[in-house]
Amino acid sequence: MNTEVIKRIRKLNQQHSYTSIQMHEAVARKAGLSGTDHKYLGFLLERGQMTAGELSNITGLTTGAVTGLIDRFEKKKLVKRRFAEDDRRKVIIEPITPNIMALLAPLYKEFRSKSEMLIASFSEKEIKVIEAYFLKAIEIMNETTDKLNKK
Repeated sequence: MNTEVIKRIRKLNQQHSYTSIQMHEAVARKAGLSGTDHKYLGFLLERGQMTAGELSNITGLTTGAVTGLIDRFEKKKLVKRRFAEDDRRKVIIEPITPNIMALLAPLYKEFRSKSEMLIASFSEKEIKVIEAYFLKAIEIMNETTDKLNKK
């Protein structure tokens, strides 16, 4: 493949990533969260309830930092803690989805609408190419993350 095309796509990918970070930071500030807390809340929304240890593994945070994170979320009534029935030493973190959505959905409303219109502007063939790119890119990022976490 032409190296200029690769450079162009790589540059666009970087710009997309940086712009995404800026937008999510702005959303987080409006929601009264830090940018990282906002994204970690997303893990809970996407994956559902999990132990504090599982959240630590996913985020790379220490267990102490996860405790602080959960304290902040709990104070805002975005999650609740409960003890595992089989082992009371395990703490299960449950997202309170209606509260999270009430906080975040209004902040994403216009973005979602415009994104949906953009997606609708592509043909079915183009959508398949976009999906293929994202699926492969996510796979590459996950592989890279796994390798870096093992070192």
